[in-house]
Amino acid sequence: MKWSEVREHFPERCVLVEAIKSETRGKERIIEDMSVIDDFDNGNTAWKVYKKLHAENQSRELYIFHTNNEEIKVIEHPYTGVRRRV
Repeated sequence: MKWSEVREHFPERCVLVEAIKSETRGKERIIEDMSVIDDFDNGNTAWKVYKKLHAENQSRELYIFHTNNEEIKVIEHPYTGVRRRV
């Protein structure tokens, strides 16, 4: 699904999406195709579901967006922190 289709199907909602087809151009992550996992009234609820799904499988490319935004923009920042094993 394209972002314009997501906006049309889920007006004025927070959506949790998974990138199906994406690529990096410069420092920007371009999401060409996405799948909507769920929609929410607010970002707090979306964030709770995001954290649960991310903990289960960190390789999934998940994002939370609000459909009021005409365009989406994801800027990649290199991780410079310390990783620890639990």
